[in-house]
Amino acid sequence: MPEILLLPGDGIGQEIVPEAVKALEAAGKRFNTVFRFKNALIGGAAYDDCGNPLPEETLRLCNESDAILMGAIGGPKWEHLPVHLRPEMGALLPLRKKLGLYANIRPAVLFPGLIDASPLKPEVVTGLDLMVVRELTGGLYFGTKKREFVDGEEQALDTLVYKTGEIVRIGRLAFQMAQKRRKKLTSVDKANVLASGRLWREVMIKLGQEYPDVELEHIYVDNCSMQLVRRPAQFDVIVTENTFGDILTDEASVLTGSIGMLASASIGGKVALYEPSHGSAPDIAGQQKANPLATILSAALMLRFSFNMEDGARAIEDAVRQVLSDGYRTPDLMQSGGNQVTTAKMGDLVAEYILRG
Repeated sequence: MPEILLLPGDGIGQEIVPEAVKALEAAGKRFNTVFRFKNALIGGAAYDDCGNPLPEETLRLCNESDAILMGAIGGPKWEHLPVHLRPEMGALLPLRKKLGLYANIRPAVLFPGLIDASPLKPEVVTGLDLMVVRELTGGLYFGTKKREFVDGEEQALDTLVYKTGEIVRIGRLAFQMAQKRRKKLTSVDKANVLASGRLWREVMIKLGQEYPDVELEHIYVDNCSMQLVRRPAQFDVIVTENTFGDILTDEASVLTGSIGMLASASIGGKVALYEPSHGSAPDIAGQQKANPLATILSAALMLRFSFNMEDGARAIEDAVRQVLSDGYRTPDLMQSGGNQVTTAKMGDLVAEYILRG
């Protein structure tokens, strides 16, 4: 019986995770699989409970589970804390490192029902179906950080470090992902300025010789950000380092109609972590306005990557597509003529469509 650890976290995380559970239970019922769920604290909720945003008990349960589903963490309430106790720096980054989650997979797909919700013209954004493979445990986010006084003024230092092995590891995964899709891989760097970017490009070129069936192209990150709004359908799989990946995936999410539509999977270790790409949105927490679809689509990725349940993953994705086509919308997606529903109602609808098949 697959065991899934639920980490609702903070803000709207408490509302969206239960809706993904509904989808998992519906897919399990349809395909004869029973999931066992456990809950644990993380982020600000954990700090409030025990003074630690990543308690040892939570880490233990993570390692004992078959997959992890997280909601969202952080918020203004905890921004006054020392950096190591803030939810993002004290929980999310250490969790990725401790679990060995070196790759973040973020698909950006424009569902037909949301084509008018995208800020881009339909003729520009039609056909958007890309996947960003982001290196997750290296680069600026994990390099040495310090602040010091030099010549009478304060300066801050963040160190960007990448080793050949880290680039090979994420690059190989990206090539394999591209082989299963449209066989095109775009490697994003800043090789014209950064030494780490030059190493990244050199390693990717050499690695590409092992995958002759995949078309490899290189693009600077600033040009990539422009191309995402100019002609996004040109991309299939994008691979890039940690900081660039963080920025580009948020940009890509808006093209899909809302950041509330972007799922993600963090993989590479014994147990994978699945979460939506948005934040905790404390301004709407508790109001049943949050869009649970990114979390539900993250659950679909869980079925695909952790449990090899491709039929279940597609059933969830098809249900989301149908619910949107039928005009149901949470406030972030609301358009003229749409049928606005609550967070819980959207989850109910997806579950019903999964069971209906």
